[in-house]
Amino acid sequence: MIDLLIGLLLVGLVVGLVTVPFRRESAPGGEDPVIAELEAARDSKFREIRDCEDDFRTGKLERSDFERLEASLRSEAVEILERLDAARGSSAGSKPDSG
Repeated sequence: MIDLLIGLLLVGLVVGLVTVPFRRESAPGGEDPVIAELEAARDSKFREIRDCEDDFRTGKLERSDFERLEASLRSEAVEILERLDAARGSSAGSKPDSG
């Protein structure tokens, strides 16, 4: 009986933890959802660049393929960073001063 209760408690805990992102209505910390999305895209693009570099170091990519892919990924990262800066600028400009 106690084993059953512990099992149910663990299942409930796991379900609760797994569904937290789906139950969240706004971005963490009340942040603008556009900024949160761009930050996630930035982090993802940085991981792609790091993976590309790792693939080159381990011999999975030829130098020419690496240079082409890295240039493309870095260009995309710059675009994301520019959009993030613009979103932060417009977001900061729309909030009232608290000082």
